[in-house]
Parts: sequence; C-alpha cells; structure tokens
Amino acid sequence: MVVSKLKRIVISQQEEIKEKFQRENIIVRDIDLNRLKGYLSAPNILAILGIRRCGKSILTWQIIGEKTFPYINFDDERLIDFQTKDFDSLLEVFYELYGDFDTIVLDEIQNIKGWELFVNRLRRTKRVIITGSNSKLLSGELTNRLTGRYIDFVLFPFNFKEYLRYKRLSFSQESLYSTKSVGLLKKALEEYLKTGGLPEVYLLGRDMLVRIYGDILEKDVLRRGNIKKKTTFKELARYLVSNSSLEFSYSKLKNVFAIKDVHTIKNWVSLLQDSYLVFTLERFSFKLKEQFIAPKKLYCTDTGLFNTIGFTFTENIGHIMETFVAVELLRRRNYRFTSEEVYYWKDHQQREVDFVVKEGRKVKELIQVCYDIENPRTRERETKALLKAADELNCTRLSVITWDLQGQEKIQGKEIRFTPLYRWILEVP
Repeated sequence: MVVSKLKRIVISQQEEIKEKFQRENIIVRDIDLNRLKGYLSAPNILAILGIRRCGKSILTWQIIGEKTFPYINFDDERLIDFQTKDFDSLLEVFYELYGDFDTIVLDEIQNIKGWELFVNRLRRTKRVIITGSNSKLLSGELTNRLTGRYIDFVLFPFNFKEYLRYKRLSFSQESLYSTKSVGLLKKALEEYLKTGGLPEVYLLGRDMLVRIYGDILEKDVLRRGNIKKKTTFKELARYLVSNSSLEFSYSKLKNVFAIKDVHTIKNWVSLLQDSYLVFTLERFSFKLKEQFIAPKKLYCTDTGLFNTIGFTFTENIGHIMETFVAVELLRRRNYRFTSEEVYYWKDHQQREVDFVVKEGRKVKELIQVCYDIENPRTRERETKALLKAADELNCTRLSVITWDLQGQEKIQGKEIRFTPLYRWILEVP
C-alpha cells in the first residue's frame, strides 16, 4: 500500500477521534482505568475485546490520556487492500507523524491476516493496545509466542449507571426514597432496556441496532467463519437472539433447522459467542460431566439488540429483565477482576433458579428474576425453587429481583430478599 495513502488515512482517523471527543458526550466508564494503565507500565500488550460498537476505541484513548500516540483503525474500507507486508510502511508513517513513540493502538486488528507476528515484534520495545470484536483474537500463534506477555479485558456495552451518566440524569441513594425520583428512574430504566447499551444508538437512533446486528453477522461471523449456508445461519442467529434467556440444546437446534451434523450447530453457536453477540451459561452441577451434557441457557449481550431482533417489549419484559441481570453479573465479574462464576440451576422436577453465583467452592448467592412476583402462583413457583436449590447448594443468600416489590420474607427458616431491579442495579457498587 502506498505510504502517502496510509498517511492520509492515519491523519483523518486521528481527526475523527479528536472531533468525537469534542462533539460528543464522552463519559468515564465504570472501569478501573488505573489498573488497565498499570498493565502498560512496561512493554506489553493490552487486548481490549468486546461486541462491535461498545466503545473499545474510546476506551483506548481514555487509558492513554492526553498525549498524542500512533493510532489506526483497520475497520475502514480504505484499508481493504492492506496486507501483512504493509505493516513496515505503516510504521514508517507513524515515525514520520509522531517521531519516536512508546505506545501504539491497533484497532480491530483481526481484520488483517498475519497481524500476530507484527504485534509480537512491536511488543519487544513498545506498549501495544489492540482491540477486536472476536474472542479468538488471542488464539493460535500469538498466544503461543506471548505466554505471560499480554492481558485481555472484555468491554461490555454501557451499563445502566453509564447510561444515566451519558443522559446526564443523576440519581443519588437518597432519591431511591422519593416517589418522583423512583418514577423517573423506572422510566429511564425501561427506556434503557428497550435501547440497550451501545453508545452509537443514543446518537443515531434505534435503527442503528439493526445495522450493528447486520455488521456483526456479516463482518464478525460470516466472513470469519466461511459459512456456506448463510440463510440458515442467519435464521439460527435470529432465533437465538430472539430467545435470549431460554434453555437450548445443540441436538434440538439441529432438528429445528434441519442440519445433518450437530457439530455444524456447535460451530455456528461458537462463532456467535466469539463475536460477543451472545453468551451461554451452563447448568450448575457438582459433577462436571452432568454440567457438560446438560442443556445450556443463552443470552444476548445487549437488551437493545434482543428487543429489536426479538418480540415486542411488553410481551418479552421478563426475558429482557433476566437478560439484563445476566449481562450485569458477567460485567461485574469482569470489571472487578473477580473469580466468580455464574450458572443456572435446574432439578429433575424442572424447578429452576435463574442464577447461581459461585466463588471458589462456595455458592455465594442464588438469584431469581421475576417481573410479576405479585401473582401468587408465580411467587410460590419462584420461592420453592429458591428454597430447594438453597438446601442442595448450601446457600443462605437468596434474592428475587422484581420490577416493583421490595421487602424480605422468611420461609421455612430461610430469608428471601425481594429487590426492585432499579434498586439492585444502583445499590450495588
């Protein structure tokens, strides 16, 4: 690729990012930036991964701060002809524009075949931040060469607190006791559940969700996975996203979509997970074999995508709430760098608990999510499952996340806490 063309692209991309910071409401994410900066205290690689358009590029700029640094985004149609041999030309452009430098950002690097060796060469003398929309970014040759020399961090879409910050809506702990504030808070939460946490949607409207979804399938899955049955794959993807929070098995999906080999279905689901569009939770069991063969639950990473691709909001509110909680549990685990694991629980009588939070050998908490817990039959079903799981898993912290109900109830000697969703998300730091 011609050096002069590369130079124009690098300069224009830098200008676009700077204009974005000046024009848009750029917020601080609920992430320990100092910890991420610490990973770059010496020549090293920091990989920021996550679903397309969740804010990875902006986060890299926030990590590095005010100083000018070499940056290029490979998700640019002007770089469609960029090849491995062009990396030296890119370095030449960077040195010409920035002089000597110690930090470099390579955005959506997975678009360039053979990038691993270039990054491996860079990291010997530079601090390198790479971003990508695929969890397999650090698989293969780079991982083998860089054992112990890189850190990966998964960024999620905006959480509800970040959404409020972006919308310049302020709610203190004291406001949770104000009727007016609670009403406004629930209104904001309902809008967030519909819209989701992908920042671009706040600027350009919810039509962007359809475009982002299409880009994920086309650029992050179909192109990478070399899938031949594209129409069937897209039907599967839509089915899974539309059924967020429901149990599934590979054999059932094979039959639904008339696919001969179950390994094809496994591969397709894996590709969707790699793109961060969906994730799965395993059924909890103390026996690993049972955990492995049991059906799994699948969730969409963003409630806005789920709401747009799936059914109408009102008929889906319970599943949207559960999806919201699932994403938040994984987000907290990742952002706090904890060793928590999240599962769901189900017994042979089909009693089910939505989330089992485990750390080490101990089950810390059991969580049910229920929109209409006021219904007596629903309340009995949800609490019975909690109590059964509590006995089996030796857990005393039992929670039901609701839309409205707040309080505590003692049943069979065990205390169950009922917490409205808006309080659950704001009360926990």
